[in-house]
Amino acid sequence: MTVIYCDVCTLPVEFCEFGKTLKKCKVWLEENDPETFQKLYNTDDQIKSSLSSEREAQISSSLAKMQLKEERKQERELENLKNSKILIKRIPRTKHKHICAIVNLEVLGPDTDLKKMAKFFASKFATGASVSKNAEKKDEIVIQGDVANEVEEYLNNLLAEKGLELKIEHVTERFTNKKK
Repeated sequence: MTVIYCDVCTLPVEFCEFGKTLKKCKVWLEENDPETFQKLYNTDDQIKSSLSSEREAQISSSLAKMQLKEERKQERELENLKNSKILIKRIPRTKHKHICAIVNLEVLGPDTDLKKMAKFFASKFATGASVSKNAEKKDEIVIQGDVANEVEEYLNNLLAEKGLELKIEHVTERFTNKKK
């Protein structure tokens, strides 16, 4: 016995009806496996459940609302992803030392591992690099040293490889130190 997994919700096709993307799952299953679709979603009257028509209408309306919410949420997330940008901050530390912080790297995709990327930056620039949380509770990569331009060049190449059209913004923070 083989289990067929849905490409839309990544659940077995028997459990798609409990997810929030039932319409998309049905369309995908109908295109890819019509036999299983007929078994699961047969619309004959004799197979209909024993629920009352009022209860069935109530369940279907609540499911439709939930699916609509999920679709709108996914559209918003996609729009936010398109409008987001990667931010490289150059922050002065003491005297002539600097730190580079890279924020919003999660827009590169779910397969982006920030720890591996930090380790790569540490070895590439021969400096310390780590993943930490910023004030907004988002993950950022902090690199010791003034390597902002090199990081920007590397990220531009990475975006070109992945075919993403994201902006990279370079920000320099300045602190004024009062001398005694």
